[in-house]
Order: sequence, then structure tokens, then C-alpha cells
Amino acid sequence: MSVSSEAVAEVPAAGHPSGRFFARAEFGADPARACHSLVRRLPAGTGAAAVRAHLAALTDRHPVLRGTQLFDETLEVTAGDTIAHRRRGREAGRAVDGAPVVARAVVLEYADGAADLVLVAHRRAVDRRALDQLASALTDPALPVTLPEPAAGAGPRHGAPPELPWGLGDPAGAGRTGTVVLTTTTVARDAAVAVPVAATAAVLARYGGTEHAEFALLTAGPETADTQRSVTLPAGAATALSDLLDAAAHAGTTDGAPLSGAPAVGVLLTEGRAGDVYRPVLAPVFPVTLAWQYDADGTLSGVLRYDEEVLDPVIAGQFAGHVDRLVDALAHAPAGTRVGDVELVDPGEAAAIIAAGRTPARGGTSAATVHELFRAVAAARPDAPALTDADRTLSYGELDARSDAVAGALRGHGVAPGDLVGVCLDRDADLVIALLGVLKAGAAYVPMDVTYPAERLVHTVTDSGARTVLASAADFPAVDGVSVLHPGELTGAPVADPGAGPDDIAYVIYTSGSTGRPKGVAVPHRNVGALLSATAEDFRLGPADTWTMFHSSAFDFSVWEIWGALLTGGHLVVVPYFVARGPEDFHDLLVRHRVTVLSQTPSAFAMLKEADLRRPAGLAVRLVVFGGEPLDVRLLQDWFGRHPHTRCRVVNMFGITETTVHVTSQTLTPADTAAGSRSVGRALPGWSVSVRDTAGRVQPFGVPGEIYVGGAGVASHYLNQEELTAARFGPDPVTGERVYRSGDLGRLRPDGRLDHLGRIDGQVKVRGFRIELGEIRSVLLEDPDVTAAAVVLGGDTDDAAGVRLDAYLVAKHDAVPVEEIRRRAARYLPEYMVPATFTLLPELPLTVNGKIDVSGLKPAAETAETAETAGAGEPADDPVLRVWREVLGKQVGPDDDFFAFGGNSLLAVKLSGALRRAGLPPVTLRELYIHPTAAEVSALLTGREAAGAPGGHPAV
Repeated sequence: MSVSSEAVAEVPAAGHPSGRFFARAEFGADPARACHSLVRRLPAGTGAAAVRAHLAALTDRHPVLRGTQLFDETLEVTAGDTIAHRRRGREAGRAVDGAPVVARAVVLEYADGAADLVLVAHRRAVDRRALDQLASALTDPALPVTLPEPAAGAGPRHGAPPELPWGLGDPAGAGRTGTVVLTTTTVARDAAVAVPVAATAAVLARYGGTEHAEFALLTAGPETADTQRSVTLPAGAATALSDLLDAAAHAGTTDGAPLSGAPAVGVLLTEGRAGDVYRPVLAPVFPVTLAWQYDADGTLSGVLRYDEEVLDPVIAGQFAGHVDRLVDALAHAPAGTRVGDVELVDPGEAAAIIAAGRTPARGGTSAATVHELFRAVAAARPDAPALTDADRTLSYGELDARSDAVAGALRGHGVAPGDLVGVCLDRDADLVIALLGVLKAGAAYVPMDVTYPAERLVHTVTDSGARTVLASAADFPAVDGVSVLHPGELTGAPVADPGAGPDDIAYVIYTSGSTGRPKGVAVPHRNVGALLSATAEDFRLGPADTWTMFHSSAFDFSVWEIWGALLTGGHLVVVPYFVARGPEDFHDLLVRHRVTVLSQTPSAFAMLKEADLRRPAGLAVRLVVFGGEPLDVRLLQDWFGRHPHTRCRVVNMFGITETTVHVTSQTLTPADTAAGSRSVGRALPGWSVSVRDTAGRVQPFGVPGEIYVGGAGVASHYLNQEELTAARFGPDPVTGERVYRSGDLGRLRPDGRLDHLGRIDGQVKVRGFRIELGEIRSVLLEDPDVTAAAVVLGGDTDDAAGVRLDAYLVAKHDAVPVEEIRRRAARYLPEYMVPATFTLLPELPLTVNGKIDVSGLKPAAETAETAETAGAGEPADDPVLRVWREVLGKQVGPDDDFFAFGGNSLLAVKLSGALRRAGLPPVTLRELYIHPTAAEVSALLTGREAAGAPGGHPAV
């Protein structure tokens, strides 16, 4: 091969739009993204010598071309030979760097006398029209060429590739690109421009769940200059296809804004010329680039080029197929068709997606009740330890006998099979005995936490229709017609099995409703057995394990803890309430009892992990199960440093009360923490998950939507709420299977794993912007000085002008300046997403279920205002009383009970923090229960100081 080139000339900067766009720094790093190429058959008799002479003449008129390289080669094959075809393709795919070389020409001569010109150019200097003119002028230098001056230097770098929520790209795929050929079709000549643009908009709107689609549009042709626009098209479900086509037809001309930034998706639309082979991109211009060409006869062909860092190859193929489907629909749909009428996912594809989210059951589901399964374990291991609390340990035989006595007593008090029995007991062995006794009596238990306010207890008893309540507190609120029994009264002779079946209700747990009114979820026995059948083998659950019952019996995580231990022969340790609230005390319990299976919400685990970092290694935990709320996997970095994943398995499980605690399972590794994985894994054996749009249609892989759960865990119904039951439980319109609509947002991966993306209603609106609070929390957690964070909507939520975002933070030490945290957040978040207030707390308050409790949080600004007005007209000389008034209000007196005045565990946390800020020692939650007035706490702290006791007590 011979080559010739001219010296490079310096060229002035110019204002050509194409040049400015393609001069960006990232195109310098990968010039193929800014190059295009043209293959044209040379006229007979025109060879390499003529093209070289014509190039010399052109460089005299156009200095920018002086760096153009010219190669020529003679192939010993005919022009139609496969070897010739491959060689043309290879030369057309080789990029030029754009600075200094803006173009390269190759003349390929064949054995049959034919010759091809292969021209490759950088778009910063040679746009589509110029490339066509240059190819013509190299055969006839008399032809005019309009070559714009290239933009000088490199434009700004636009940072990392934008993330597509549905792209599922792999950061490890940076630098790898892929190609998917789009279906060639024929459309009306006057629709050739609009159809591919409209099709892209419709698919992007469906994938994004929006009414509009925004993307970059680059148009080019042999006769017109390139244009680059940022366009936004109406493409919601109600949009008529005709209106979408009309908007698309004008998108590249009068509509749209000049292209800026680095959009994730771009459409390149080029008019072809007969006989030429034009390649609009050699690599993706945008992370997702749809390059279309339309010819004079209306033939429409295209290719999808993509970055694997942004788009998974499976998703790329899926996306291309859906664009093809919309192109066909737009070309042939009858008048009046709307975007929502076009089925993006066809029945075969929907069936494959649903199959990916389903895991077959292992050996079928259990046909036994919970207490029957327990009896089988007790009969096999009567002397093995079953249940331990702070005072005693019961064997399986003893637990079996004592729960039999409770069942007999309940039957003696009139409890009949199928009844609901309320259980409101402290966390000790009596609680577990009572739950098992209720089941053995043929009834279902309705757990209530002893810390619940009286109003909630009354509502639960009244709504459930329970006529009997087992309660340890003498002051359990009176309800007409309801008998309240103390555990000490529950002694009776064993009774015959009442004959309950696996489809009878085992328990009813009340969960928060969107309206604030708790709703009772009725779960059959069969579901609990199915949960253990689905997990016992994988998690190696068995008699060698010791579990903790850490959570409230009114939280469904306790179902997993209690029956997970007792139905697999394990040893269950009941964690007292105050021990569960003290990370150090709980850590001591784990070490003392050699606990092997630990279940935690991420919020509770964050505090335990910090306690573990301060203690000598001594844990025997081999399995940690997360549930109850979304897990930020970065929380595990320190944990894996002390507890390698090869010795302590960490499992993230997504689940809902309405689907029997757990639905999916994902074992986590340090690699997952590094990648920031949001996967909660595949469905458990016997369960299924799928993701749907608002109309219930199956969403494509990667596309967010509402999570539907089917299979063995779906609960029976909501108690006394037929309309809500019908709305959330029912037959799947696609499969006919009974499913539960979770209200959670997720996306399904091609391998069947589910990403949990929060609640659908987790979005808030501030000043017209839709905001996901989890995104702000994630940025705050990336601050090295922040160990925990919560973000809530504050201000006057009834007044759009008064809405604001409030952030609550736990810092690594008291000296962390809030303003530094704010400044860092402002570096990563747009102005409208930066919280208006930042409040430091000693720890985030938790509900009885171990989740973050934000119901009564007040930002520091409001707390300060309260403090300024506290005691107006009534001086508070006692520093403890001043703190009391700061938290509860100026009307509080020294002898007023903290809890009677509206205090709760959340406000107790605020009280502890306020005491610290006032230079006083904090008090524990236990101490506050014992000394609930300001005067008593003041005396307690005075006595502690006089005795020389340290003030570093665990904060509430």
C-alpha cells in the first residue's frame, strides 16, 4: 500500500455547530465516536493517481485538508468478492483523530477494473454534507466544496456517562461497545424523517414512565448542513400517533434547543444517496445511539450502537426490538391509534419475562399447620434447648407442654377455632409460649406491641374483632366485650387438636396504611411452612443454629425469627426491649449466647456494626439476614473487613407483610458493596416477582414499575377491607395467577434478579420538581463524616411555597460542622434537591419494628426557635428543665411526665441529643422510663455526678 500526506496546517477556530459539538474532550479520547465514513464507486477510468492529484488541488483551496492522508491498494479479487467487501468495511471503520488529521482517503482497486473510494472524516471539521461534497470533488475538483473550519482544541468534558435507570450497564464495561441492527422497513417518503424519531420517543417515554421523551437529535444529509438539537416530544399513553408524528417531523428544525450536556440517548437521522454506503457513526456518539438512514424510496434502515457501561447487551437487543415494533406501528397503525394502544411487549416476550421472575418450589408446599410442624420438631428433640429469655431456658418438650397448657386455658375461656386472639406481651418467653398456644387452640394471633399508644391498641382489638387479649400490662385499655388475660392465668389441661388446616389463618399483623389507618394482613399457616421450605436448605438452617428474636411480634420480621428457629430445631433467644435498643448490650447478648443467625433491619444493623467495631472479635454469627427496609450495601464495608463473607454469609431479602415476610434473596459480597448493588435477588422457591406499568402490563427487563408478587407467600386478605383486598390482591390479568400489588418500585434483570427501587409513592414534589428522597440520602451517606441519614419532606406541606426538605444526620463525632456537610451535598445535588435544614442527632430514632421513625422529627431551626421561646414569662433555671422545654415545649413543668406529655422513643432521642448540646450527660431510654420528669432526671444526674459515675451512658 502506498501513502501520501501533506503537512498539517494550523486552522482558526470557527463557530460551526457541528464542530463545537464534536470537539468535546471525550471525542478526543475516542475519536471513533466523532467519525463517519463514506464508500463510493469511482467512475470508470478514475484511479488512485487521479484522486491524489485532485486532493492536492483541494488542499490548496481548503487548508484544513492538508493533513488528509491518502492510501491506495490493488486487490487481486473482483469488487463483488467477500474479501473486497470485508476490506471496504474495515477501512470504513478506522477512525481518524480529528487533530491534526481530519480525514483519510483510501482507494481500493480490484482485479475487474473497478475502484472504490473509502473516505473517513472527523465531524468536528467535516459534516455529512461536506463529506459528500469531498467525495465528489476527489473525482472532479471543479465541483464546489463547502468545508467548515473545525472548532479549535477540545471542548469541555461532560463527565461520566449518564445513567439510564433501565440500562443496567456494567461499570466494568467501560470502553466496550456493541451493535444491534435495526429492522429495515419501507415507509411513506414524507414520513421517513418523522417515524424513527417518533418511535424512539414512544419507547423512551414507556421505559421512563413519563409523558414526554427527551433525547438528542442529529440530522444530516448530502444537501444540508448538520444540525444538533435537544428535543422533547409528547409521547404519553394518551398521545395520538398522528400528533406524535407531527411533532417528530418538526423536531430537527424549528423545535428543540441547541444540544448541550451529554444526553444518554441520541438519534442520528441521515438522508442516503443511491450507490453510496454511508456509515454515520463508527462508535456510539451517545451512550445509546440510534443511527437511521432513509433513502429516496422511503427505505428506512438503522443500527443501534451503545456503550456497555450504560446499556447491558440484553437490554440493548430488547430496546432495539421495541423501537422496531414502534416503527412498524407508526408506519401502519390505523387512524386514531394512541401511543398507549401499541403493545410494547408481545405475549411471547411477556411470558419469557414472567418466567425469569419465577423460581419453582422445592418439593411442593407444606400441608401442615405451624403448630403441627412444631410438634414434629419437639417430638424429635424434646430435650434440646428451644427458647431462652433473660431468666430461663425451655427445652422443646417444655415449650410444647407449656403452650399446650395455654391452648387449654384459652379453650376454657371460650376461644374457638378460627377466632382471633390479641397478644400484647413483653418480649420474653411467655410471649412465644402464648403465640404457640393460640395456634394450638385453633385460633390466630393478633400481635400488638406493648409500647403502642392506647388508641392504636383499641383500634387493633376493635377492628380485628378479637374477644380475648393476652396482655402483661394491667392497664391494657378496656374494650367492651373483650376479656384481658394475664399469662399467669393461662394454665389448663391440654386439648385435642382442633383440626385447623394449612389454609386457616395463623396470624393477623397490622401494618401502616397510606391513609394512616392500620390494616390487618391475614396470613395462613401454609405460607409460613412454605417460607421455611423455600429457605431452610439454602441457608442451612437446623438444630445447630441459635437465633435472636430481636423484633417486635407486631412486625412480621418476628414471624421469620420465631418460626424460622422453632420449625428447624434451632434455639431462639428472646432479646429484651431495652437490650434491643442498646447496641452494646445487644452485641454482648450475641457473644454470650453464640448466636449464629441474625436478622436485622439496615437501620438497626448500622448501630450494631458500630458497636462491633469497638469490641473485640467474638461473634459466632454465620448468617445475617436483612429485611424490612432498603439496604444501602455500603453499610457493609466495615463489616466485611471484620467478618469475611466466606465465614459470615450476608443475605439481603426483599419482602412485605402481605407476602409472608420474605420474597427474594440475594447473597452479598464485598464486590456488591463496591458496585453499589441494588439487587435483592431472585424470587424464593415457590414465589414469583414481576414488574408492571400502571395498566398492569409486563414491563421489559430493566424498566422500572410496580412489583407484583405471586406464589406461595401471598396473604389471604386484608381484614374487614374488601375493597382494598380486591384492589391489591387478585388474579394477574396476564397469567391468571393470584398476585399482590406491592406498591413498591422495582426493575427485573434478565437473569431474574430484582432491583428494589423504593416505594412508588417515595417521590415528593418541591417547587415543581419531582424528587426521590432516597437519592438525596444516598449522597449524604457518601460523606465520610456521616454514618446515617434520613431525608423527609418538611415545612407546610399544604402550601406548595412552604414545602422544604429536611435532612437528619448522625455524624462520626460531635465536632463535624453541619455547614461542611451542606457544602458537600451542594456539590453533588442540584439546588432544588439540597435540603433546607441539616440536623445532627446522636442516632436516628427507630420504630418498634426497627425502621427509621420520622413521624415527629423537627429540624434544628425549629428546635432553636422553641428553645428561644421556652420559659417566656416563666424562667427555667434548671438546665435539665430547659432541655425538657426545648424538646416538648415551654409549658412543661419540672414534675410533668415526659411520656404523658407526648414523649416517645423518637423524642427521647432528641432529648438525649439536647442534653449533650447543653453539656449534660445523656440518659438512656430505660432511665427515662424510670425517671420520666425533669426534676427526677436532674436529681439522677446530680447523684451520678456526686458518686463520680461516668456520664458516657448509651444514648437513647
